[in-house]
Amino acid sequence: MPVRRVATGVALAAVLLFLSACDAADSDQIARLAMPEPITEQGPATFDLWKWAWVAAMATGIIVWGLIAWVVIRFRRRSDDEIPVQTRYNLPLEIFYTIAPIMMVIVFFYWTVKVQDDLVELDPQPDVTVDVVGQQWSWTFNYTEQGEGGTTPYTSGTATQIPTLVLPVDQTVQFNLQSPDVIHDFGVPSFLMKMDVIPGRVNKFQATPTVIGEYRGKCYELCGTYHSRMLFNVRVVSQADYDTYLADLADQGFVADEPLLGGADATTQAGLGEDDDQEGSQE
Repeated sequence: MPVRRVATGVALAAVLLFLSACDAADSDQIARLAMPEPITEQGPATFDLWKWAWVAAMATGIIVWGLIAWVVIRFRRRSDDEIPVQTRYNLPLEIFYTIAPIMMVIVFFYWTVKVQDDLVELDPQPDVTVDVVGQQWSWTFNYTEQGEGGTTPYTSGTATQIPTLVLPVDQTVQFNLQSPDVIHDFGVPSFLMKMDVIPGRVNKFQATPTVIGEYRGKCYELCGTYHSRMLFNVRVVSQADYDTYLADLADQGFVADEPLLGGADATTQAGLGEDDDQEGSQE
């Protein structure tokens, strides 16, 4: 009976793992363990950490399941009259199951910190700077000092209109993340990177898109009633198309002398207007 239960548990775990993979939008995600295809220079570092964490977890699981099955079979009661050997302790075994988990935690901690340091490392001279504002409940993207005469083209969404973030391919982009109201979280799944947007401070990270295409982004922090509407599109384009896009924004009047960062501007600047009664509105 115990052997049957172990086999049933292993089979159930395998079925659940398979079903979770089948939910992926594309079959290639099965090979990537449900991780999106990275489209930035920094993304593979996150993917490698995810992949090897899975390898370690699966190896640990196989060892544990194997030992459980071996003990159940090897030390099962063979007759009603048999009394199992009473062992108070096994010193080598206790040393092993104390030291082994500690070593695993140390290894995971080391590689996690290393990858994190790589992802938040900042080039002092990025090619492009985008000041991102997360406001209840949409996004404003400021293409800082990239317009004519050092002006800042920008685009902003609303809870009913999803904004689009346009980025040039093969250029290092620095995202300066700011919020005038509550904590948000800026993330693009295909970047394999997200970061909190916290009022009163500026969080920063850089990414270098390497694949032209259209992607999706969203807020990963529960930020209020319409959190689910805090979506945005991402378009990675050629440098020429990027320059054309910024010029079009300026022609349409979506340009400011300085980035629109909320705060006192939240009730006056286009794209960041708020009703005074709205949660998180600025006095």
